[in-house]
Amino acid sequence: MVCVYILETGKAGPRSLGGASKWWLHKSLETLSADIEARGGRLLLRRGDARDILPGLADELEACGVFWNRRYDAGGIAADREIKTALKEAGLEAKSFNGRLLSEPWCIQTQSGGHYKVFTPYWKALRAELSLPEARPAPDALADPDVTSEALEDWALLPAAPNWAAQFSEMWTSGEAGARERLEAFLDGPVNGYAEDRDRTDLEWSTSGLSPHLRWGEIGPAQIWRAVQARTSAGDVNESAAWKFLSELAWREFSYVLLYHNPNLASENYNSDFNHMPWRNSESDLAAWQCGQTGYPIVDAGMRQLWSLGWMHNRVRMIAASFLTKHLLIPWQNGEAWFWDTLVDADPASNAASWQWVAGSGADAAPYFRIFNPITQGQKFDMTGDYVRRWCPELIDLPDKYLFSPWEAPDDVLAEAGVRLGESYPHPIIDHSHGRQRALDAYDRVKSRREAS
Repeated sequence: MVCVYILETGKAGPRSLGGASKWWLHKSLETLSADIEARGGRLLLRRGDARDILPGLADELEACGVFWNRRYDAGGIAADREIKTALKEAGLEAKSFNGRLLSEPWCIQTQSGGHYKVFTPYWKALRAELSLPEARPAPDALADPDVTSEALEDWALLPAAPNWAAQFSEMWTSGEAGARERLEAFLDGPVNGYAEDRDRTDLEWSTSGLSPHLRWGEIGPAQIWRAVQARTSAGDVNESAAWKFLSELAWREFSYVLLYHNPNLASENYNSDFNHMPWRNSESDLAAWQCGQTGYPIVDAGMRQLWSLGWMHNRVRMIAASFLTKHLLIPWQNGEAWFWDTLVDADPASNAASWQWVAGSGADAAPYFRIFNPITQGQKFDMTGDYVRRWCPELIDLPDKYLFSPWEAPDDVLAEAGVRLGESYPHPIIDHSHGRQRALDAYDRVKSRREAS
């Protein structure tokens, strides 16, 4: 068996990777290459259009078959289909497999034969119908083919000047070994508090941190599911916490169902009513949100964490997304594109589905009138204030009472804390009450348009 990775650059292929994803891919390919070399093999690297590369490489290797992990985005599906056709016409065996999901997007169906459009019944059906394959060992030996390979460094996946990913390696260890370590660390303790603590931003590890490893195939959802079930059966993991954690894996599965049946999920409203949403186009507001300069500390802390680590706590992802789409009335597609570029776990299904869920335009979406209050959300989920103080250090000496609404602090309190609103930390980009009411008014226009039609 010869192992190959193709960095697809053709326009007809999958969506182009964002900057943070390229960083992770570089690191992941480094560790994968080392793992393969430890088994006597060599990872071949190719860049370009896989539809052109694979038939030629198969001929060069005198291969009898080509096997790969199936894709579910529109570009990937189309490319896979053409690759299979070309290889089979050349007399080769060509097969793709489920390498990233618990269940294929077309397998779990409603009683009427369609796909699920609401998460809770989908989750119940998945639990009832799921049948996992047995774990299989890694191969003992792999081939070292006498063919040329491109150099990973030539792909220029890592940022150069400036190196905005300098802190990424402090948090992440890419590769299968890093994924297993992350899973074991989570199951050794934090999982038992997951149901209660997963929204706590001030705890160092209230979530698993497995999302980038899942995104890049360094660990599979079946591996995680089996490990959680084994620990639960042994009495090491609380059953209710285990199911809560596994339900998050199911949300990822549900997102792939939505993507497969709605190929334009990352660009078009799932709910077409939102085509009439009176969005605003404000480059200055978008830039303030991207840079963590909105004047709302919990939002700014999340956006700065994202830029520094290529990752953001899930609760803050929801708060930040709600703020952009509702307080600022900026289209969710702008936020989805920013996350796609800056997240190491930028997933083609989860990213789009989650943005639409928060915006109110998606399947089984949060009601549009559910508008997160960034002040009370910070107070509730950053109970100690450690999260905001870490990522907004200019507020580090501000008392807890005013930490999430600095503009409410008296002048003497601000002065004692060294906070100069409008200088060291921005004034709120919009008043919360005004932003909330403007969002509700916008939704009323969508609602009236729907009722009229």
